[in-house]
Amino acid sequence: MRRTDFALPARAESVAKARRLVRGLLAGWGADEETCDTAALVVSELFTNTVVHTGSGSVVCELREETGSTAREGTPLRLEVCGRRPGPPTCPAPRTRLPQEEHGRGLLLVEAVSEAWGIRDVRGCGWSVWARLPTAAAER
Repeated sequence: MRRTDFALPARAESVAKARRLVRGLLAGWGADEETCDTAALVVSELFTNTVVHTGSGSVVCELREETGSTAREGTPLRLEVCGRRPGPPTCPAPRTRLPQEEHGRGLLLVEAVSEAWGIRDVRGCGWSVWARLPTAAAER
C-alpha cells in the first residue's frame, strides 16, 4: 500500500500547487490520466473548502491506496485534506445551489466523482474531509 502526504499554507494560491503535487505523485505511482485528473479535481475542491471554512494556517493532504476494498481490480485511492480548527467545518454537506450562485458546488462535484466521501474528527489536527476514488481499472 502506497501512502504520502504534504502540507501547504492555507492560502488560495496553494490550491494550484496542491493539484500539481497530486498529479505528479500519482503519475509517479503509475496512475492513469483519468485517475490523476479526478484526484486533482477532488483535492482542489477539498483544499479550497479547508482554506475558506477553517482558520487553519496550513493544510495537510494525504493520498493513499486503500486495501480491503470491494473493488475486483485496481486499488481505490483515498484522498484526505485536513486543516486545524477546533469545531466542525462550516460547510459539512453538499446542497442544491441556484444557477446564478458562483460558489458552493465543490462537495457536489466530490460526491459525483467519488465512491464515498465524508468528514471526520482527527485528534491533534481538527477536522478532515476525505474521498475515496475508484481507479480506472476498478471501474472496468
